[in-house]
Amino acid sequence: MANVARLNHAVLYVRDVDQAVDFYQRAFGFQVIQRMGAQAAFLRAAGGDNHHDLGLFARGPQAPRPPRGATGLYHLAWQVDRIEDLRDMAAVLTELDALTGMSDHGATKSLYGKDPDENEFEVMWMLPRDQWGRFDQEAVVLPLDLDREVRTWGAEATANA
Repeated sequence: MANVARLNHAVLYVRDVDQAVDFYQRAFGFQVIQRMGAQAAFLRAAGGDNHHDLGLFARGPQAPRPPRGATGLYHLAWQVDRIEDLRDMAAVLTELDALTGMSDHGATKSLYGKDPDENEFEVMWMLPRDQWGRFDQEAVVLPLDLDREVRTWGAEATANA
């Protein structure tokens, strides 16, 4: 058996590649690596080391969406390096009317959103491993107080610690 190291990229079916590319550029700062006309696009996270992090394939404006609650992919999770990045992402997703929720999962702090095709995603920041405590073996879903987390874990807080 081979061990998987990490998820390398995700590929989504979308109704309109141009609209999806615009959303992922504005929301996440993704860079277009290659366009295949209106049929497909490959995007890379700024500063990423993958060839591409996201592939988008058009299915047309009449393509049906999967019914809520159907089996299949629930969401993708994109990780940010700093808690301040999560705060900034909350502002961007709010501006794009794409933010659907926020949760404190103990070891991670998460935002939830949806793209124009209603593909759900998570943007998360992970506490340093030595700070996981009981959450090393426990998963929780609690309300997220993002301002408190920035005060606790942000660069200014950790510089003064």
